[in-house]
Amino acid sequence: MGMPFAERRAALMQAMGPQGVAIIPAAHEQVRSRDTHFPFRQDSDFHYLTGFPEPEAIAVLCPGRTEGEYVLFVRPRNAEREVWDGRRAGPEGAIVRYGADQAHALDAFETELPKLLAGRQTLHYTLAEHGALDGPVTRTLRQLREIARRGAQAPAAIEALEATLHEQRLIKSTGEVALMAEAARISAEAHVRAMQATRPGRNEWEIAAEIERHLLAHRMVPGYTSIVGGGDNACILHYTENNQPLRDGDLLLIDAGGELDGYTADITRTFPVNGRYSGPQRALYDVVLAANIAAIDCLRPGRSVGSPHEAASRILAEGLVDLGLCDGSVDAVIESGALRRFYMHGTGHWLGLDVHDVGRYRQADGEYRNFAPGMVMTVEPGLYIAPGSDGVDPRFHGIGIRIEDDVVVTDGAPRVLTGGVPKDAAAIEALMAQR
Repeated sequence: MGMPFAERRAALMQAMGPQGVAIIPAAHEQVRSRDTHFPFRQDSDFHYLTGFPEPEAIAVLCPGRTEGEYVLFVRPRNAEREVWDGRRAGPEGAIVRYGADQAHALDAFETELPKLLAGRQTLHYTLAEHGALDGPVTRTLRQLREIARRGAQAPAAIEALEATLHEQRLIKSTGEVALMAEAARISAEAHVRAMQATRPGRNEWEIAAEIERHLLAHRMVPGYTSIVGGGDNACILHYTENNQPLRDGDLLLIDAGGELDGYTADITRTFPVNGRYSGPQRALYDVVLAANIAAIDCLRPGRSVGSPHEAASRILAEGLVDLGLCDGSVDAVIESGALRRFYMHGTGHWLGLDVHDVGRYRQADGEYRNFAPGMVMTVEPGLYIAPGSDGVDPRFHGIGIRIEDDVVVTDGAPRVLTGGVPKDAAAIEALMAQR
């Protein structure tokens, strides 16, 4: 269990420096209704550094500490609770199975914390994100400051994890990319199954079930709530009701991806319920596809993180002007905000352990940072012509289209992880013709 978690902890501690100390809590179980819980999902930061799968635990990293740099606080073994809820590692298992240098029961956290913080200059901990843990942490800091005159140094600064751990997580290792590629491959297969299962008269929830069945059959869970929106529902960006019948002549937009060992895919495809795009649907679709392809090509080392959105926006604006949905020059459509009527979101986001993964998009001066190898981003341009849009040819009303791929920045050309599901309109029609 030490690898790759030990390497990740070492990298974080090097970034913190010898006078730093970090506190990283696990997730808690969340009540779904009365005495039942949502399926547990570990906190991404905690999973990244520890691989420890249980709730409520707390990791403390103390670079250079003689007694051990990696300390875990975990739920103690409890024979009765393990009968009901499953096995626990306990402090001994935290050491033997998960590589902790030292481990304690959770109720020892506030007692042990002063020893771990004393003499450190900077505490790396994100305040106001972890609820009940803020109390013990701030009480310990106050206690150390009160006795500082007797020689015990308290951390003088508290720094959120965004500056260290989240920048580390932004650059994916070869192993992480391999996991993400597998998550993308299986998720792409699920989208193919959805295309093959779609036909007029079926319900959105039936197609959502096809996707989730395939994920579950491959030891995966949905990385987020699937969006399966037919017809007008595709114009609702985060539509999740997934309960309406699919109509002949409509498009179906599916935004869904599976999570594998914590890493998620994020794929969107938009295709005709009856297997054939209409003229207006195809016209808009080809514009979005061109924007998708141009934006992907921007994911190269040294290019601005803002460049995919700029490239996609220009192509979408050109298409809208050519089709008569926007008036004026392409520059005017973009600069006036007219494009946002039909394209109101960004072109991509970081992807990894979180579907909207961590890492800064901009530098301290407010300018976009540049791409670097190991970054993984979604590319997802779209056009959404809401029903009843004033001044728009009615043939386009109710058409919502998004095309989303997962892309790795490499030393050279971008690597698309989600090519296993077609996005060319003719290829989609050919696939659906095999139903």
